[in-house]
Amino acid sequence: MMWKEKYKIGIRTIDEQHEELFYRVSQFVKLLHQEDPWQEKLSQIKETMEFMQSYVIIHFDYEEAYQKEINYPNHEGHRKIHEDFKREIGKYAETFATEGYNEELVQQLGGKLMTWLINHVVADDLKMAQYIGQEAGKS
Repeated sequence: MMWKEKYKIGIRTIDEQHEELFYRVSQFVKLLHQEDPWQEKLSQIKETMEFMQSYVIIHFDYEEAYQKEINYPNHEGHRKIHEDFKREIGKYAETFATEGYNEELVQQLGGKLMTWLINHVVADDLKMAQYIGQEAGKS
């Protein structure tokens, strides 16, 4: 599953960040499906976790600041979706830190990341794009 042009919301920085997220998550899922021994995949898996934790915060902060700027009506609901996602990633990270990188759990995370990303960008972020389009049409 790769980035598609139809996922663009028309705000360059946000689109670039989404594209990067799609790329990383796709690479992560591809890695998980490779036949290589688990131990050989671990460093890349850890790297992806670190990336996700730091990058989603950068991305979400940017998106939320942008929404405030344009007086986006669903800002609060959108922020809550972000908070829930950060909490979920945090739980996985905690589990991996204390119990190690359990293969089944990492696979589960890969699936969740992919599903969340598609649903969030396609559903929630595109609503923001529609709002921007409506506002632009009014002026």
